[in-house]
Amino acid sequence: MFPTALRDLSASLAAWRLWSLLGWLEIRQRYARSQLGPFWLTISMGVIVGTIGLVYGTLFGQDMENYLPMLGIGLVFWSLLVSIINEGCTAYISSSGYIRQTSTPKLLFMLQVGWRNILIFMHNFLIVIVLLTVFGSKDWATFPLFIPGLMLFILNALWMGQVVGIISARFRDLPQIVASLLQVAFYVTPILFPPGMLDRHRWVLDYNPFAYLLDLVREPLIGHAPSLATWMIGGTMAATGWLLALALTERCLKRIPYWI
Repeated sequence: MFPTALRDLSASLAAWRLWSLLGWLEIRQRYARSQLGPFWLTISMGVIVGTIGLVYGTLFGQDMENYLPMLGIGLVFWSLLVSIINEGCTAYISSSGYIRQTSTPKLLFMLQVGWRNILIFMHNFLIVIVLLTVFGSKDWATFPLFIPGLMLFILNALWMGQVVGIISARFRDLPQIVASLLQVAFYVTPILFPPGMLDRHRWVLDYNPFAYLLDLVREPLIGHAPSLATWMIGGTMAATGWLLALALTERCLKRIPYWI
């Protein structure tokens, strides 16, 4: 099943030195001559968390001790998810020079996008550490669940990036459409508001896949174990999503150089 796509994926994983180096060099070039580098993003994210937390926490009448960690962790992980998907849209388009001139596996460029954004996420994770240091967690025993939750989170982000990346190579209007849809998804995902505020319209969360992905990584950090349904939905999304991504890769892999 999907022999061409699986060979490309295997070759891309084997070339980890190349995509990790390309991702690192792109960050260095982006912040050349900057004293703080990617930490500017961390500072910006910290200011956003503090400002939005003060305003929306007051408007919603929330206890800051609970609201700020929920908001800050949600924003950090949402930034990782959105960055991988949005940059995945242009992963093959922006790497057209490599694809046309060298015989390299194609999924390598999606792994480059994922690695680059994970490095930036590691800088932003300092905000999560600060929030947990100041406000603590309701139950530190749930913290180990964060590791498998993060793995599922990244796996889902990568297959989404791969799918939109291939389609965007063929249809150049898709990146703008994806960015707009993700902006809408931000407002209906429990990031700015606690999930309990939507009791009368619970269906908004029940049918929102991003809400389950967010619960996988946020709930263990704030002291709650994700529900079995959350794990099952996250795992099912990763499995079916990668099947879709591999099927699309199998069908379109050889056409990518002509589309870009």
